[in-house]
Amino acid sequence: MKRYASAFVPGGFDMFHIGHLTILRHASSIADRVIAGVVDDETLFLMKNRRPVVRQADRVEIVGSVGIVDEVAVLGSTSKVDAWHRLGFDVVVKGDDWRDTPKGDALEREMRLLGVDVAYFPYTQGTSSTALRDRLRVRTAS
Repeated sequence: MKRYASAFVPGGFDMFHIGHLTILRHASSIADRVIAGVVDDETLFLMKNRRPVVRQADRVEIVGSVGIVDEVAVLGSTSKVDAWHRLGFDVVVKGDDWRDTPKGDALEREMRLLGVDVAYFPYTQGTSSTALRDRLRVRTAS
């Protein structure tokens, strides 16, 4: 696989879990520098119509403490183009659940115009912040 100077991994990183760790590890396997973009609380609310469980400052601290992330940037937008103008990176790393989807296709088009690649890695099935929320909801209702 191609080696990059810097990889960008955007996400909410709410309730940090193995899927988050896995995607960051994949990014570090292809780039010398890993930049994690942590979406701010308000943008996450607008995206998912719910507040994150873990507050923004804590999500930033957790992601920055993993040991494979070189920089953490708080994102007030989901625009990868805006992030690129601010941070400069060579590749965006996403789970392969984005591949061949309208969102993934649009991301690839936007990044291609900037000379940035999109690298897909296997999505960690069965693990997501949404799945964790659902499991917690079931357990607390019992």
